[in-house]
Amino acid sequence: MPLFAFEALDRSGQKVKQEINASSKDDAIKQIRSQGLRPTRVQLRPGAAKKAATGDVKKKKKFILFDTVRSAQVTTLTSQLSILQDAGLPIVRSLKILEAQQKEGKLKGQLAAVSEDVESGSTFSEALAKYPRSFDRLYISMVKAGEAGGVLDVILNRLAGFMEKSEKLRKKVKGAMIYPAVVITVAVLILVVIMVKVVPAFQAMFDDIGQALPAPTQLLITISNLLKDYWYLIPGIPFLGLIAIKGVARTERGRRAIDAFKLRMPIFGMIIKKSAIARFCRTLGTLISSGVPILEALRIVKDAIGNVIISSAIEDVHGSIREGDTIADPLRQAGIFDELLVNMIDVGEETGELDKMLIKVADNYDMDVDIAVESMSSLLEPILIVSMGLVVGFIVISLFLPLVSIVQTMGG
Repeated sequence: MPLFAFEALDRSGQKVKQEINASSKDDAIKQIRSQGLRPTRVQLRPGAAKKAATGDVKKKKKFILFDTVRSAQVTTLTSQLSILQDAGLPIVRSLKILEAQQKEGKLKGQLAAVSEDVESGSTFSEALAKYPRSFDRLYISMVKAGEAGGVLDVILNRLAGFMEKSEKLRKKVKGAMIYPAVVITVAVLILVVIMVKVVPAFQAMFDDIGQALPAPTQLLITISNLLKDYWYLIPGIPFLGLIAIKGVARTERGRRAIDAFKLRMPIFGMIIKKSAIARFCRTLGTLISSGVPILEALRIVKDAIGNVIISSAIEDVHGSIREGDTIADPLRQAGIFDELLVNMIDVGEETGELDKMLIKVADNYDMDVDIAVESMSSLLEPILIVSMGLVVGFIVISLFLPLVSIVQTMGG
């Protein structure tokens, strides 16, 4: 139970300073008054809310595996909070309503702690900032801007819209990859069974005949023997490769090389680039429209973009603007952003509606990404079918070439 520190006056008017355990601030005030004291200051002890929240979560974690706060949860929470704020409810009341609706887990504990901190005098943004893994820098900055301008409900609505669009795009890309991933997995399993079970049966037959085998058949048998002898490498090689990539990504040079490779990949590179630029435009436009200064907004966008190459270009833009330059010129010099994007931003600067122009550009890029994802899905299906046909064709031809040779020998 949270611990509250309070100051009160007794019946003689003397100041009393004590601490009391209570479920909430209202409960603490009731307990103080029941002692014949008149409270003048009641405040949650620093860290008490966090300890209480983490304590509750730890109790539940015995039964909850991988209890993390997902981006989809934060998106839903933000959307609901914006509605409650628009209805005119106090922020503490809104947080307690949302906390009561949450399932047991980390987010419920964090909401309880945030509501206690706000009730104790902290700002909403300060309370959220204690949980950077759940509420990122972009989120905190927008909430802080909303508090400063007295338009928290409007900012939360914009933030909810931004997060919903980002979540929708993320789900669309993941959904497009499910079909190819399932097909490739099933195909690999079938090929492994053929190579481990079927090919050895043919190999035994060929050994009994004792005839020289064609080169494709020898290659197939060699691959089959390798899979039988080193079957554990099938899951091991991808796992070791993933570990190696993560190790390389921890270094600055390695991360830069990996991100540059992502942008140059056929088909996928275009989708990754356009997704990153759409995120850059939407994030920057949302921050500017929320009243965040342009330099601070660029710093936030740089950290949220997820690609070192593009982040470096944004950092150069930040430096140029700090020296008095426009946004469009350094973006053009970076060589990553399309000329159409640069021109539209240039027009936005001239008309004083940069935020609206950035949102429009983001919508256009999101549409391009949607089309690219659908095209990729349509293109991958025939590619997978043709690839599987070639592999199966190679196996069939390799197995039947010796049989054809045997039949020709017997016929001769």
